[in-house]
Amino acid sequence: MFDIVGKRKWFFCISGLVILASIISLLVFGLKLGIEFSSGLEARINFEEDVDSGLLVQALVDLGYEGAIVQNILTEEGVEEGFLIRTQQLSEEEQQNFLDSLVSSFGNLKDEPEFRVVSSEVSTGTATVAGIAVGVAAVGILVYITWAFHRMPRPFRYGTCALVALLHDVVVVVGIFSLLGGIMNWEVNLMFITGILAVIGYSVNNTVVVFDRIRENLRQGISSDFEVVVNSSLVETLSRSLNTSLTTLAVVIALVLFVGVAIQNFAVVLLIGVIAGTYSSLFVAPQLLVVWEQGRLFGFIRRPSLTARGARRG
Repeated sequence: MFDIVGKRKWFFCISGLVILASIISLLVFGLKLGIEFSSGLEARINFEEDVDSGLLVQALVDLGYEGAIVQNILTEEGVEEGFLIRTQQLSEEEQQNFLDSLVSSFGNLKDEPEFRVVSSEVSTGTATVAGIAVGVAAVGILVYITWAFHRMPRPFRYGTCALVALLHDVVVVVGIFSLLGGIMNWEVNLMFITGILAVIGYSVNNTVVVFDRIRENLRQGISSDFEVVVNSSLVETLSRSLNTSLTTLAVVIALVLFVGVAIQNFAVVLLIGVIAGTYSSLFVAPQLLVVWEQGRLFGFIRRPSLTARGARRG
């Protein structure tokens, strides 16, 4: 039998390094907020002639829009269909001057341009609601898992370990996305928040499967050593978790490769989150549970392992 639990120090080291890299990325690059979370103007423009995005960015800088962000808009077939330009708020007159300047530099437009303005009040409200949604989801998961395992000794530990694994996944996703923002100018928008919530749900599902197997094995009394019980449970659920993740990844990769910019953030967040969620559900949450049961989570003296007999009484 594979000794997965016995290698928990390596798994904790890997998670620690990835989280540290994510935090450094956030400190260096931060998160580029989309128009939903920061006030400004979003313009969809499609020129008749082919235009290089680098030249367009330089032209915007020359025109005084140094903070402007330019993204290519792709169709489902991967064909370029103009540009998405985000810049500061502009009045109607300034919008027309902005458009005239681009036309004079790159020629006529193929389609009617689309402008969308988001005020600071709306963006602040959107950010607040998004934060509340993620917070409520986290608290709800903690309460649900604690209740679901209420017949087990110390059920709060199951909920807490699952929540820590979720925070692990969210930090990894946000850190990698901040790196993508710094390198490729990707922005955090509502699709990003939707992806985060989907990752939370996926990760919880995998973690609950592992915890449920631990509960069943404790009730069956397969060993008096809690560490052995957890390791057996992980081995039994390993193939199921990996197969589920691989099939999910196949669909997500297809979304990343063949779907346009509209849900690009959602697909990429899912891709990162599925990988991080699979790892945390197998190698973070159960390992934390073992360490906590041994009394080592906060540096306490090790206690005797939970016996299967005590588990059956619970």
